[in-house]
This record gives sequence, C-alpha cells and structure tokens, in this order.
Amino acid sequence: MKPVTGSADAAIFDEAYYQRFYFDKKTSVVDPAHTERLGAFVCSYLQYLRVPVWRVLDVGCGIGLWRDVIARHFPQAQFHGVEFSEYLCQRFGWERGSVVDYKARTPYDLVICQGVLPYLSEADVQKAMRNLARLSRGALYVEAVAREDWEQDVVDEQVTDPRMFRHPAQLYRRTLGEGFTELGGGVWLSPLAELPLFALERASGR
Repeated sequence: MKPVTGSADAAIFDEAYYQRFYFDKKTSVVDPAHTERLGAFVCSYLQYLRVPVWRVLDVGCGIGLWRDVIARHFPQAQFHGVEFSEYLCQRFGWERGSVVDYKARTPYDLVICQGVLPYLSEADVQKAMRNLARLSRGALYVEAVAREDWEQDVVDEQVTDPRMFRHPAQLYRRTLGEGFTELGGGVWLSPLAELPLFALERASGR
C-alpha cells in the first residue's frame, strides 16, 4: 500500500468500510463490552468532577455507539451526531460535517471524538484539535491511535485500518494542550468549565 500523504477521502467511508470494521463480526473493531466500560468510565469521571452535561456532540459518530451510552448516564442530555460519511448520514440521519471545520452556534458540554483524528494529515489533525477546543465548553473525550501504539504492538493490525496516519502521541498532547487540561484516560477539560482540580488530577501537572 502506498504511504498516506493527505487526509482520508470521504469515499473511503462507504458501506463496504463499515461492513468490514463494524458490521462483520469477524473483522469488526467494535467490542460492545469495551464500549460499555469506556462509556461508564468517561461519564462517571465527568459526574465525579461535576461537569454539567446537557448538550453532547459526537463528531465522527459512526454508527452511534455513544448515543445509548450518553442516554444511560446523562438521560437529560441532548445528543448530536456529526459524521463525515455520506453513507452513514443517509442511514442514521446524522448531520454531515468534518471535525476539521465543523461549527456550532454554542459550544457543547461534552465533545466526543473517537477514532477520527488518525485519518487526518498532520496539518488537518492540528486544525481539528484546535476546532475541538472551540466546540467544547466543558469536557472532551478523544481516542486516537498514535505512532507509539503501532511500534509497541498495542494495535491489533488484523482489525486496524492501515490507512491511518501514525502521528506521534506528543503531537496530539501538545496541540490538545493548547485548549484543554489533560486528565488522563483520553479525557480533557476546557478552561471554560472553570472547575477546581487537584494537582494530581492533571495528567500534565499544570
């Protein structure tokens, strides 16, 4: 396969892509038990921190795995899904958009961006992370496979899309750190939240 040089084209995310990585049990990257554990962790941590969650944005929402998670943990919250795939927008009714330049009239209390950023070039992924800071007034959950994950065999290459970029973890941390405080576990807090944190709750120590 040729090395990836530009951000993934929208044509990649067609029905065949989701059949392979989501709907076919033999090749799916989706583990319902993992999603339940992850959702419980993120939502419970935000409840512990007393982050008020009334509006949730899932940008790159895919097949909507987080929608049910949010409904269980924050039943009062409104969930809004944004997706780059035209196929998924037609199938599930999501709003079409890209994390790179999606705009909202009002920032969200919780923004979720799972498995999206590694499909973007270095220039676009930095734009996207800065855009996430504009979209959140509370918390952000990010999951992105980094270069180190490939190098240390953390990634299961049998079910992981090889077309993803292998950006170093420091690129993600440095850029997200411009607009958020890292709390660990993929959870970041916007300064707009104005919530007190103990020193050791800050993963960066700042």
